[in-house]
Amino acid sequence: MEASNRFFSAVSASNGISTADISRATSPGADWRGTTGHGGEQDDRPRSRPRTFPYTRYLPYEAEEEAERLENLQEIIKHLYVAVEAGDFAPGALHWTRELRSWIGLKFDPPRAVRIKLVKLYYELSLAPGIDPSVAERFASTFMVLTKRKHYLRPGKDLFLDWRPLFKELKIFVLPQESGMVHTTNVKRNIRTITKLCSFAQLYFNPKEVPLMFEEFFPYFSTSFAESGYVVVGLLNLLMPTSPVLDDEKLHPQSYLPTFFHLWSLVNRSRSFDSCFIDIFSRLARDSLSAKQVSFSAYGIFTQDQSSLVFTAILRLLDIPVGQATSPYSPIVDINAGLAMLLDRDQRKHPVAHNIARWIIMSLSPACLSKSDSIVGNLEGLIQAVETFFHPSNSGAWTKTLSQLVYYLADFFVMRWNRERSGEMEVPEERRLNDELKKRFVLCLREVTFMGIYAKSGTAMNYSLSTLQSLAYLEPTLVLPGALEMIYPSMQGLVEVHRTTSSLRSLQVLSRIMVRTKGFRCHVTTLLGLALPGIDANDLEKTLHTLSFIQSVCYCIPFHDLTKGREDVNGSSLAMQWIASEVDNFERQGAKLEIDYEAGLADSDEAMILRSSTAGFGEFLISFLGRVFTLLENLPDPSRVRSGAPEENVVNTLPATFTPLLSSLSPELYDIALNKIADFVANHVIHQARDAMAFICNALCKTSPKKALKRFVPILIQAIRTEIDENGAASTRNTGSDVLPRDRGLVWNISMLSMCIVHVGEAVLDHKQPLFDVALYMQQKCKGMPTVHVSNFIHHLLLNLSSFYTTDYSIYEPAVIERGVQVEDWGQSPKSTELTVQWHVPSKEEIEFAVELFESQAKGALAQLGSLISHQSPIKRDGTGKEWSDEVSRNLVLLRLILSGVSVLFDGKAVSKMGQASGTVNGDTEMSGVNGYAEYENGTESADDLLRETDDEEEKPTFKYSAGRSLDPSSPLFATIHGLREEIGELLHRVHLFLTEKQEDDVSCFNSLYTAYRSWFVDVGIERSAHVLDRVTRLLAADIHPYKVSGLRKEYPRPLLLRRANVYHLQRLRHNAAPRPKTDLEKTLLLDLAASSVSLYTEIRRNAQISAESAVKAIIAARPLIIPPLLKALESAVKTNDYPRIKGAMYALLFGSLAKTVGRDWRFTPSLIRSFIAVSTADKPSVQKLATGATYQVMEFGRPADHLVLLNKDIVNEVAPTESVESTISKKRDFLEKKRKKVEQKKAELAGELVDLARESHWKKASRTAAIMINLGMRFDTISSDNMVDLITKGTINSHPNLRGLYSGALVALFSLVEIRALCQHDYKNYLLDTQIVPAKTEITTEHGDSNWTGKYLANFSKPKADHYVDHDYPGWLVWGDKMPAYDAAPKKQLDFDAVEQRVRSTVGAILTRKWFSTFFGYLKQEPRDSSADRFRMATAMMLVYALGLVIDGVTAASFDDVKEEVKATFEDGSDKHQHRATAEILGALMTSVVDKSAERRAKVWEYAFPIIRDIFADGLTPENSSYWTTCLHLILQGKDPRRAWPIVSWLADFRLDMSSNAAFKESSKIQLLQQCIVDVGWHFQLEKPILQDFLAHLDHPYKGVREAMGQTLACIYRTRYHESYKNVNELVTLQREASSVGVRPYRPTKEFTDTIHEVFAKLERWRLERTPGQQTPSSYTSGSKTVLLWLDGTLSSYECTQLLQFFPNVMMEQLLHMMDVKEDPELQSLAYLVFRLLPNIPHQKGEDHDFIAALIRIGKTSSLWHQRLRVLINMQVIYFRRLFLISREEQEALFNCVSDMLEDTQLEVRLGASTTLSGMIRCSPVSFRNEVLQGLKQRFSDKLRNSPMPKRLKTGTPTPEHTKIVLTRHAAVLGLGALVQAFPYTSPAPPWLPEILATLAVKAAADPGMVGKSVKTILSDFKKTRQDTWHVDVKHIYV
Repeated sequence: MEASNRFFSAVSASNGISTADISRATSPGADWRGTTGHGGEQDDRPRSRPRTFPYTRYLPYEAEEEAERLENLQEIIKHLYVAVEAGDFAPGALHWTRELRSWIGLKFDPPRAVRIKLVKLYYELSLAPGIDPSVAERFASTFMVLTKRKHYLRPGKDLFLDWRPLFKELKIFVLPQESGMVHTTNVKRNIRTITKLCSFAQLYFNPKEVPLMFEEFFPYFSTSFAESGYVVVGLLNLLMPTSPVLDDEKLHPQSYLPTFFHLWSLVNRSRSFDSCFIDIFSRLARDSLSAKQVSFSAYGIFTQDQSSLVFTAILRLLDIPVGQATSPYSPIVDINAGLAMLLDRDQRKHPVAHNIARWIIMSLSPACLSKSDSIVGNLEGLIQAVETFFHPSNSGAWTKTLSQLVYYLADFFVMRWNRERSGEMEVPEERRLNDELKKRFVLCLREVTFMGIYAKSGTAMNYSLSTLQSLAYLEPTLVLPGALEMIYPSMQGLVEVHRTTSSLRSLQVLSRIMVRTKGFRCHVTTLLGLALPGIDANDLEKTLHTLSFIQSVCYCIPFHDLTKGREDVNGSSLAMQWIASEVDNFERQGAKLEIDYEAGLADSDEAMILRSSTAGFGEFLISFLGRVFTLLENLPDPSRVRSGAPEENVVNTLPATFTPLLSSLSPELYDIALNKIADFVANHVIHQARDAMAFICNALCKTSPKKALKRFVPILIQAIRTEIDENGAASTRNTGSDVLPRDRGLVWNISMLSMCIVHVGEAVLDHKQPLFDVALYMQQKCKGMPTVHVSNFIHHLLLNLSSFYTTDYSIYEPAVIERGVQVEDWGQSPKSTELTVQWHVPSKEEIEFAVELFESQAKGALAQLGSLISHQSPIKRDGTGKEWSDEVSRNLVLLRLILSGVSVLFDGKAVSKMGQASGTVNGDTEMSGVNGYAEYENGTESADDLLRETDDEEEKPTFKYSAGRSLDPSSPLFATIHGLREEIGELLHRVHLFLTEKQEDDVSCFNSLYTAYRSWFVDVGIERSAHVLDRVTRLLAADIHPYKVSGLRKEYPRPLLLRRANVYHLQRLRHNAAPRPKTDLEKTLLLDLAASSVSLYTEIRRNAQISAESAVKAIIAARPLIIPPLLKALESAVKTNDYPRIKGAMYALLFGSLAKTVGRDWRFTPSLIRSFIAVSTADKPSVQKLATGATYQVMEFGRPADHLVLLNKDIVNEVAPTESVESTISKKRDFLEKKRKKVEQKKAELAGELVDLARESHWKKASRTAAIMINLGMRFDTISSDNMVDLITKGTINSHPNLRGLYSGALVALFSLVEIRALCQHDYKNYLLDTQIVPAKTEITTEHGDSNWTGKYLANFSKPKADHYVDHDYPGWLVWGDKMPAYDAAPKKQLDFDAVEQRVRSTVGAILTRKWFSTFFGYLKQEPRDSSADRFRMATAMMLVYALGLVIDGVTAASFDDVKEEVKATFEDGSDKHQHRATAEILGALMTSVVDKSAERRAKVWEYAFPIIRDIFADGLTPENSSYWTTCLHLILQGKDPRRAWPIVSWLADFRLDMSSNAAFKESSKIQLLQQCIVDVGWHFQLEKPILQDFLAHLDHPYKGVREAMGQTLACIYRTRYHESYKNVNELVTLQREASSVGVRPYRPTKEFTDTIHEVFAKLERWRLERTPGQQTPSSYTSGSKTVLLWLDGTLSSYECTQLLQFFPNVMMEQLLHMMDVKEDPELQSLAYLVFRLLPNIPHQKGEDHDFIAALIRIGKTSSLWHQRLRVLINMQVIYFRRLFLISREEQEALFNCVSDMLEDTQLEVRLGASTTLSGMIRCSPVSFRNEVLQGLKQRFSDKLRNSPMPKRLKTGTPTPEHTKIVLTRHAAVLGLGALVQAFPYTSPAPPWLPEILATLAVKAAADPGMVGKSVKTILSDFKKTRQDTWHVDVKHIYV
C-alpha cells in the first residue's frame, strides 16, 4: 500500500464524501466555483461537485470499499507505467488504458492529483512523435474521457497544458511549407481527432500565453495568399484559451478584441470567418461572465459597436432572402480557405446557431433592460426582423437554422438560469439573470415558437417543441395559456389534422410543467380525455404521439380518484364546468391572453377543481383500454411490416406507455385494468398483436405480481393444455417461419405466459409446480414453430428466478403511497439521493427451482439430441420430411435459451477450472500473462515466441467488483449447473461432428447449432448474447430524454431513476464478464467454428463466423488458436479455386477482429499475404470485390513497427510507482526490441520475395503485390533493397498504365524518403521531431524598426538580382517578426547524402537511361483513356522533378543533352495537344527540379527551357492546350520568390496589348498567364504599374475574351497591392485598440487608386455622351463598361470589396444605372445589374453608409428614368435589412419617407415596387420603431384616400390631368395601406389596427375602376389566402 499512499495522498477520509456518488454532467464556461478559487481540502476532492446519483448505495449487495478501488487503480497505473516505459504501447499500454476506462466507467473517481497526472500522461501519449497514429487515437480518446467534465479538473486552477505540441501537429496539415516535407509513406494522424483534442485541451491552456500565441500565429496572416489568413483564424479558434487573466488587465478581452475585429474585416463576405469569430466571441463571453474583474455592460464584455457588428454578422449567417438580393456571402471567397477547412469544427456538433445563442445568452445581464440597443434589445430586433420566416408557409433553406437558433437560445437561457440558482455558475450578483429579463426573453421567442411547432420540416418541429418546453419551464403563465388556446380547438377536431398532431406533441413536452403549475394542472385530465380519439388504427402517427403524451402524464401524476371519502367534491361536474368556462375564455381572448392562476384562483378552489377532475380517471381508463384493444385488433401482420414502420413503432410504444400507466393506478383502478386485460387475453387470439399484448401483460404483472399472476397463470396454463389436447395445436411440424392458423391460439397463450413470468420476482413460486409441469408437458407434446416459444417461456422463467433486478415501478416512494396520495403530490418526484430501491434478490427457493428446471430441461434435450445423432435415431434422416432437422434444431434452441436463462449463475473462474483451463486463475485478480511478462520471464523465448502477438492478453480484465452472487461455489447446485454446462458443450461438439459428416447441407441445424455455440461461449455471468446492457441503456436514454432540463441534474420521474440503478448493476455484471482462460473443450469448440467458417454454404459460414467473432472476445488467446486452420483452408482453397471457401476464409481473417491479430502476429502474416496475393488471380467478381476491400488493410500489415517514441520523461515519471520496476521494464524492453528486429527481418525477407513475384506476375497480381511490397520494403534506416529499387524504377515504364501509376507513386515515395532522410541528417530522431536542415535555408533579420523597411523589401522584388530568395508569402504582410525565413540565391553547399542514400540514387540513376526517358515521354503523350484525365498531371510532374534532378546532378546514365533530345522528339511540331501536355509536364518538372541547385545548374536549365516556354507562350497557345501551360506556370511559380523565375515573370510583365492584332485568343491567353503569375506571386509582384497603365488606356478593347481577361487581371492586381506590415504584433494590437473598439478600418483606397477610379468613370461618362443613343454596334462606352464591370465584379465578389465603398454613392451607382438602360446590349445590362445588386451586400462599418443611402434616396426621388427609380428600390430594401443594427434612426426615417413618396410615382411598376419594399421594411423593423412608423403611415394613407374622393365618371374618354392625379393619389394610398397589411402576412390574430385598414380599403376604394379597385381586391384576397390555417381565429377578431 505504500504506492497507493504516494498516488492517493489527496484522498482523505475527512472529505466525508463517497466518490462513487458524484455526478458527471457538464458545466459551460470557466470553473463553476467562480474565479476566486478555493484552497484547503476542497481542492483535494476527486471532483468539485458531489455526484447526483449515489450509484453504489442503491445496489442490493455490499459494494467494495473505496480503498480497494484505489488500490486497483494504483495497480492499473503501475502496469501502465511499465508498458509505456518499456515501449509496449500496443497491446500493453492500450490494455491498461482500457482497464483504466473500465474502472472510470463504473462511476469510480480517481483523486484529483492522480487525474491531473493521468491527463498529462495521455496528452503526452496522444501527441508523442513516433507513436502509431491508430494507437495515439485511443490515447487521445482517453484524454477526452479524463477531461470530459469541467468539475473533474477546474480550468485555470488544477492543470495547465502546453499548446505547442498540438500546434506542431496542426502545422503538419495546414502549414506544410513550414513543417518541412512530409514522408509520403508515413501515415499522418487523423485531423478530426486532433481538432477534437483541441476542443478538450483548449480549456487547460494557460491564458497568460495568449500573447505568445499571437506572436506565433499572426505573422502567418496574409490575404495575398488568403489560405494563410484562414489558417490563422482557424488556429485561434482551436487553440486560444478564452478564460480571462484576472490579475493582468492587458490580457483582458478588450485589449485584443479590436485586433480580432480588424482581422475579421480583412476577409469580408466570408461565411467561414463569420462562423469562426462568432465561435471565439461566444466562448470569450461564456468564460468572462463569472470574472468580476472583466468589465461588463448592456453589451456583455463587448462594446456597442462590437455588439452591432456581431448582430449584423448573425443576420448574414441566417441567410434570409431579401427581395432580389444575392447572398451576403461570395462563393469565391471561401474557396480560398484551402487546407484551413481541416480546422473547421464538426458542424453537426457545433452548428453556427449554437455559437450565436451562446454569445447572446452569455452576454445577457440586467444592464440590458435599460438600453434599447442592448443585447436583449437587439435580440428582440433580430427575431422580429425574421419573424415571418418561422411560419410554416414560408419554409426554405433558412428554416432549420432559425429553429436551431431559438432552440439553443432557450436551452442556454434555461441552463444559465438553473446553474446561477444552484450556485454551479458563480456569476456576480449584478450580472445574474432576473425575472424581468426572463420575462422579456420568453416574450421575445414566444410567437416564433408557436409558429415553429407547426413547421413542415420534422427537424424544425422537433427543435420548436424543445424550445416550447424550455420557455414553458421558464414562464409557465406566459406560455401555457397561448399553447392551450391553440391546443383545445385542434384536440376538439375543429382544425386540420396536422395541427392536431402538433398539439399532441406539444402536450407531450408541456405535460410535466402543466402538472406542476397551479391551475393549469386542472386541465390535464380533460386533455387526456380529448387525446383518446388520437388512438386510431387508421392514423398510426397520431396514435404514437397520443401514447407518448399519455406516457408523459403517467410519469407525473397518480391515477387516483381524490374525491373518494370527501363530501365537498362530488364527481367531475365542478371540473367540467370550470374547464368549459376556461375554454370559452381562451376563445374570447385569443392567443395573446395571459392567465395568472396564482393570483386569480384560490388554493382551496384550485384543489377542489383538481380533485373533481380526478373523478373521471376510471372512465378514462376503460375508454383507453377499449381503444387500445380496437387498435390491436386492426394491426397488420408483423411479418408484413417493414422495419421502422409506424406499426412497429406503435408496438414498441405501447409497453412504454402501459408501464407507467399501470404503476400509477390506484388499487381500484388497477383491478379494473387487470379484469379488462385478463378477459381480453382469455377471449381473444389476435396473432398480429401478440407481442404488443404480451408486453402489456408484462407491465400489468410487474406492477402487482401476486395479484396478476393469480389471475393469469391458471387461465393461461389451462388454455395451453386445451389447445394442445383438444385442438391438436403444434402436433405436426411446419415449413417456413409463419405460425399455422391451428397453432395461433397456443402461441398466443404461451407468449402471454412467457411475458407474465419475467421480471416479476418471487411471486412465480406460488405457481411453481404448474409452471414446471406445463414446461415439461409442452416439450413432450409440441412440434414445429411453437417449440421456439416454449423454449422462450422456459428462458424467461429462468431469467426471472436467477437475476437481480429492480421490482418497483411506482412514481412515488412507499411512504407516500402508505399515507395516501394527495393533491400536493401531483408532479412531484423524490430526489435522486432519497430513493428507496426495491430489488429482486434470488432466494434459495428460487435458485433451487431454477436449477431444477434447468436440469430437467437440459437433461431432456441432451438425451434427445444424443439419440438423434446415434445410430438408433428415433426419427429417420431420410431427407424428405425434415422432421429430424426440426427435432435437432428445437433441442439446440432450447439448450441455447436455457444457457442464457441461467447465465448469471455461471462463474467465469469455475467455468475455466471445469475444463482444466490453459491458464491459472488467482483470486479475484486474474494476472496470468496479462502483465505481458509471462512470455519472457524465463528469457528462453523461441523464434516463434518473438514473432507472436500478445494480442489477446490485452482483452483480459484484471479486477472484479461485487455484482451480487446468487449461488455459493461450494453448493451442490453450483456443481450441478456447471457440470451440465460442460456436458452441453461436449454434446454440441458431437452434434457438430455428426452434422459435418452426415448432414453438411442442413443449414437450419447448423444455424441453431452455432447460435447455441455463441451462447455457450459468451453467456457466462451475464446474458451477453442478447446485448442486454446495450438494450436497457438505449431504452432508458430514450425515456429520460423528454425530462432532461439544461442545468438540472437527473430530475427524472422516480421509475426512471430506479431503472438507472438497474443499469448500473448490469454495468458491473458486464465489467466482470470478461475474457477467461481457455479450456480444452473450448479449444475444441473454437476449432469447430473455424472449420465451419469456411463451409461451402453461405448461411453456415456466416453464422459460424458470427459465433466465432463473439467467442474469441470471450476467451483469452482464442485468436491465435483459430487463425492457423483458417490460413490453411485459405491456402488450399486458393490452390483448388474453391471460391466459397476463399470467401469464407478471407472474410473471417480480414473483416473481423482476427485481422488485427493476424497483421501483428508474424507467424501468420507472411502466409496470409502470400495467399491474399494469390487470390488476385481468382476469376470470380465477388472474390475480387472482397479482396479489393481488404487491400488497404493488408498493405497496413507491412508498416514499420514503432522503434522510437519520444516522450517527456518527467511527465511519464509522475505516474511511476514507489517500488522499483526497472528490471521488469528492461526485460520487457529487451524482449520487444528483439521481437521488433525479428519481425522487421521477416518483413524484409517477404518484401524480397514479393519483389521477385511482382516481376513475373500478371499485371493484376503484380499491382496488388507491388502495393503490399512498397509498405513492407521501405524503411528509414535502409530506405530499400537494390532489388526493389530496380523493380520500382523499371516499373515506371511498364506497358500497363495501372502499374506505371503505382510504380511512379512508389518512386516519388522513394525519392522523398531519400531527400527527407538527408534533410534530417540521416537521423530518425530528427525525422520524428521534424528537425530538418535545408542547406540553402537561412534567416534574415528584419529591420522593421525602419519605417521604409517594407518599401525597400518590396522594391527588391522588382529587380532580378538577389542575395536571398523569400519563397514564403506571409512574412511582413500583416506584421513583421524579428526574423524571416529565406534561401541563399547561390547556395554554398548542396544536400549531403550518406552512403545509404547515395546507393539508392546511384541504383536509380543507372536505370534512368536515354531509353528510359524516351519510353516514359512516349507514354506521357499518349491520349488518355478517360477524358477527365486529360489535364496537367501533377503526380507525373512530381516524379519527373526527382528524376530530372538526378540528371542535373549527373547521377543518371542519361545526360542532360539526351533529355533535351527526347524533349524535342516529344514536342515534335506541337500540332497535337497531347504533345503540349507532355512537354508542359516535363519542362515544369525540369525547372522545378533546379530550385535548390547551384546557380550554374539553374542557369543551364533556364537557358535551355525558357526559350521553349517563351516561344510557346508567344505563339503556340490554343484553347485546347492553354490549361496545360497555365498549370505548368503555376508549378514553376507557386510558393516561390518571383526572382527565381525572373525571365518568365519579367517577360509576362512586359506584355502590352496589341490593338492592331485580331488574334483575340493569343492576347487573352497571355493576359491569363500574366494573371496566373500575379496570383502565384501575390503582393511580391512589383511590376504592375506599366501593366495597369496599358490596361486602363485600352479598357474599350474590341474583343470580349481580352476584356474578360483584363477585368479579372485588374481586380487581381489591385487585390494583391494591399498589405499592412505592422512593425510587430505589439504594435498591431496597440494601434487597433487605440483606433476604435473595432480596430482600424482596412482597405482604405490610396490617393493613386482613388484618382484611377475617378478617371476611369470620367472616361466612361465621356464615352457615354459620345455614343449615339440607340446605336446597335459596339462602342467604346459599351466595351469599356464591360471591362470595368468585370473588374468591379471581381473586386466586389472578393474579400477586399470594402476598398470601393466610398465610390458607390457619387461615382459608380448612376453609371451602373445608365449601363442598365442600354437596351441594345443585353450583356452589358445583365452585367451592370449583377454588379448593382452586389452593392448593398458589401459590409459597411457604422456610419459609412450615410452617403450611399443618401444617393439611393436622391436617385429614387429625382431620376428622370423610371427604370432607375425602380432599381434603387431593390437596394434600399436590402441595405435596410442587412444593416438593421448599424443604420441610424435618421437614415431609417429618410428611407421610409423616400419609399412612401415613391408610392406616388407616375410609373405603375415603381409604385408596385415601392409598396413591396415598404411592406418588407416595416416587417423587419424593430417593434418600437415599427409601431411609431405604422401609426404615421396609416394616418397618412387613410387621410389621402379620404381627402381624394373619386370624381364622377367622365363623359369623354380622355381623363383630365386632375382626374389622373386623383387616381394616382388614391392608388398610392391603397398601395400604402396594402403595404401595411402585407407587412404582417402571418400574424394571428391580426394586429388590432388592421381591421380598420381593411374596412377603409373595402368601403372607400374597392369599387374604384381600373388599377385602384384591382389593387384593393388583390390586397383583400391575399390577406385571406395567407391566413387559411388560422382563419377560424382571425375571422373572430376582424369582425369584433
